[in-house]
Amino acid sequence: MAAVKRMAKKIKLKKVKKHKGLSVAHMHWGFPPIIGGVETHLSIMLPEMARRGHKVSLLTASVEGQKTRSVYKGVNVCRTPLMDLNWLFKRGLRGLDKDISKIFTDFLDKSRPDVVHCHNLHYFSPVHTHAIEDLSKKKGIPLVLTAHNVWDDILYLDLVLKVKWTHIIAVSHFIKREMIGVGCDDRKISVIHHGIDTKAFRPGIKTDSIRRRYPELKDKRVIFHPARMGLGKGCDVGLKALNLVRKQFPDAMLVLAGTKNIIDWGATQQKDIAFMVDLVKIFGLRENVLIDAYTLPEIAQLYGIAEVCIYPSTVGEPFGLTMLEALSSAKPMIVTDSGGMPEIIRDGINGYVIPVKDFESLAARIIRLFTDEDLRRRFGYTGRQMVEAHYSKEAVTKNTVDIYRKTLGHRL
Repeated sequence: MAAVKRMAKKIKLKKVKKHKGLSVAHMHWGFPPIIGGVETHLSIMLPEMARRGHKVSLLTASVEGQKTRSVYKGVNVCRTPLMDLNWLFKRGLRGLDKDISKIFTDFLDKSRPDVVHCHNLHYFSPVHTHAIEDLSKKKGIPLVLTAHNVWDDILYLDLVLKVKWTHIIAVSHFIKREMIGVGCDDRKISVIHHGIDTKAFRPGIKTDSIRRRYPELKDKRVIFHPARMGLGKGCDVGLKALNLVRKQFPDAMLVLAGTKNIIDWGATQQKDIAFMVDLVKIFGLRENVLIDAYTLPEIAQLYGIAEVCIYPSTVGEPFGLTMLEALSSAKPMIVTDSGGMPEIIRDGINGYVIPVKDFESLAARIIRLFTDEDLRRRFGYTGRQMVEAHYSKEAVTKNTVDIYRKTLGHRL
């Protein structure tokens, strides 16, 4: 009888351990008010992880006006200039080994994580990556990487293949294929698409404040390109398409977003913006283009007033969180056949997929959607259903925590 009781007690303890909250230390180069796809992803998933009872810490870059330590919706945020890619690009990485190792050690000592989860730490700096690899190994902590991007150079190969990642999360099947293609073990890679806050991005959102701020949007047929301005994001393709669309719809307005508070490794952003501004002048589109930086609530409202959303990326876009924002807002989206975007946008079902740099096809699809209200409604309704079923913040958080438990040897 005593042996049975002891066995029952052990089983009960195991059950408690299985369901206990985890401590997770995240690391990424940026976090709001820095904007970008990864930053937005973290601002959605980490609070949801904390809400589910996990202790969540984040080490990220310093930002002017932000405290070194703060709490963001239940997430402990620690900021340091040693994670600021814009500063590091100008300063260089030489001589920072000890400082980086110390800040990482302090971060892990304070957060005491069960798992270390790095985001895009397989690029930019071998100093940072090897420092966290060494510390994780010494402390016996699983080291998880989310690959939000892939690159075509030797640094990427070194940090993907030579660092002993416990497990890799790819944000799309495109990213997973690319990593397998350079020699990664497919058994160590899981695909988890991003998730979205379906309450923040929803149909019927109130748009009064954004209309007051931008009275020039009144009575316009709005095309929203919800990505930071850059050639890789296809902003020039959108402008070329708009030049054709306005011949049939003179009241068409293209809204370009995200020009401030970004990570600009290589300092290419201003050159791209200057080129886009020149295109606007050349085409005489000043009355048909709105360029500004927007807050996240304002972006949600811009989806609300848009009739069509576009993302004509000209590079191998790894995923594109903005696709989910548009679909969650019940808006049709047009993307290029690039990277992971066709995994979410299904041609003729919730939007259109066009060839890369084909501004004429983009213009034709925009015109088609402008002229067919029922088609816009059907694409939007289908997109919203897909997001609710597969791409919620709850789903991405659960799937990510499942990976943690696997690395820790827990049964799900």
